Amino acid sequence: MYEELFEKNKVVPVVVIKEIGDTVPTLSAMIAGGVNVAEITFRTACAADAIRLGRETFPDMLIGAGTVINAEQCERAIAAGAQFIVGPGLSASVAAVCKAHDIPYLPGCITPTEIMQALELGYNIIKFFPAGVFGGLKALKALSGPFPQVKFLPTGGADLSNLKEFLAFDKIVAVGGSWMMKGDIQKNCQDITDLLKE
Repeated sequence: MYEELFEKNKVVPVVVIKEIGDTVPTLSAMIAGGVNVAEITFRTACAADAIRLGRETFPDMLIGAGTVINAEQCERAIAAGAQFIVGPGLSASVAAVCKAHDIPYLPGCITPTEIMQALELGYNIIKFFPAGVFGGLKALKALSGPFPQVKFLPTGGADLSNLKEFLAFDKIVAVGGSWMMKGDIQKNCQDITDLLKE
């Protein structure tokens, strides 16, 4: 599943759905922009419903849950159909739920200690967040020295100005972010489509 997630998807949009009615227009705009993956954040009241609706409406799209911080949220996200789970930090209880359901989990790690904890739990693909605050590409290259087996998904600090530079580093499987999701869904989805194409 990790291979499926990252082989064709080098950009993983972080998607905030505030109203369930925004789900289909948002995901449609993303597909029109050439992106077939969405990390729907689990920090809004309708997140689980948005994941469920997205999976039903776009069965060929990879839809996961982001900002998952505990086992209860993880269970709800998976029950809604989430195909992968992303956390802002590392949670052993979330990891246990994902392993029980055979669902990919990308824990958020910044420090060498956190990376070692992720490795002990069996994870060598991690989210590096917030990348811009914690040293960006320079930090990732430094961390790759003691952890050559680790691959990273940097999020928070990547945008069109440095996207190619991030993706050129072979320890980066993909780049996450929300910079391409700035369009106004209520008025016009074309902004999202155009940013994703760019």
